[in-house]
Amino acid sequence: MDIRCEGLLDYAAIAEVNILAFGQENEARLVEEIRCSQGYIPELSLVAEIDGVIVGHILFSYIDLIGEESLQVLSLAPLAVLPQFQRRGIGSALVEAGLEKANAINEALVIVLGHPHFYTRFGFEASVNYKITSPFPVPEDVFMVKPLQNYHQKYQGKVVYPPAFSAV
Repeated sequence: MDIRCEGLLDYAAIAEVNILAFGQENEARLVEEIRCSQGYIPELSLVAEIDGVIVGHILFSYIDLIGEESLQVLSLAPLAVLPQFQRRGIGSALVEAGLEKANAINEALVIVLGHPHFYTRFGFEASVNYKITSPFPVPEDVFMVKPLQNYHQKYQGKVVYPPAFSAV
């Protein structure tokens, strides 16, 4: 398996991976909208490829954290793997590669809304432990953060997602 940054020619395959993984088009539309926004970070949109076929995709993009000051942090969304390739470590490999790249470009914090049993393996914790609140009512254990090497305690407040996320 090869993990690499997405390219223009990968867009259709990435959309297909997201549609098949989630059984709907919302996440594929989210990826398209993020690509057209200021929150898009090309080096943090990664694909997993096996024998020339894209089987997984992960996207990290900028969102806002509003507290004493307004700060940009990373959102991990979406993470998708083709159904026939799930439970083979592809999603985990994409998360690890993405976190490594985010650390390498000196990002401070990643936020995810997801399954605690999956994301805690990578060091994600409940956001309330860091005085970070979700913009919508969800159980505390599913709204998580992962502090990176550039993390400082100033990263506190309420998460504000850009309009691209409203359709998901």
